[in-house]
Amino acid sequence: MNATSTETQSVFQTRGITKVYQMGEVQVHALRGVDVEFYAGEFVVILGASGSGKSTLLNILGGLDVPTSGSVRFRNRELTDADEDELTWYRRQHVGFIFQFYNLISSLTARENVALVADIAANAMDPNEALRLVGLYDRRNHYPSQLSGGEQQRVAIARAIGKRPDVLLCDEPTGALDVRTGTVVLDAIATINEQLGTLTAVITHNAAIAAMAHRVIVLSDGQISEVRTNAFRKAASELVW
Repeated sequence: MNATSTETQSVFQTRGITKVYQMGEVQVHALRGVDVEFYAGEFVVILGASGSGKSTLLNILGGLDVPTSGSVRFRNRELTDADEDELTWYRRQHVGFIFQFYNLISSLTARENVALVADIAANAMDPNEALRLVGLYDRRNHYPSQLSGGEQQRVAIARAIGKRPDVLLCDEPTGALDVRTGTVVLDAIATINEQLGTLTAVITHNAAIAAMAHRVIVLSDGQISEVRTNAFRKAASELVW
């Protein structure tokens, strides 16, 4: 991926976004004027300690939350002007989410869990193909209880990409996994980024994962403290945790 800052390749553009939560009589400033862009085909890692604003930024990009002030643009669309119906449509058609916990439906097989997106997406992928991309085609008829934690997370990845999203947003996707299993999951996410060209943003407190990224964005106390580009990227199997 050779991302540049041309307007045509910009997927997200934020300008001066803040997020303030009212906790009783106390105001909590989760984001303090964040300016950042994300580009088509990128693999971005967002690093920061707990409370740095990583999840808040990801939720705003994904249309799960709105900023207190500032501007968020998705391609040429101003998300900060969107109402709840528009944000719901945006999430359904353009964004795939992967969270730390898999949120699979226990009574459905892996294939059936992935097939759920077919009902809400305009250009859904065949569930078998999505599972093949994450290396689980042979486990397609297994229920979550018959799958390991890493396999369940890969089913969640297949479900997220099943609607062919423009953006894949991953919130601590390896947080509940051991190193070996986490490596397999990260490899699956990297494969999606490379084969489908999906803009992929991974938030984590694990600094080792940053070596996989095209760009690394570091958040501290609700602000961007550093942005760097990796001249050489590592595969998931090369990471030392």
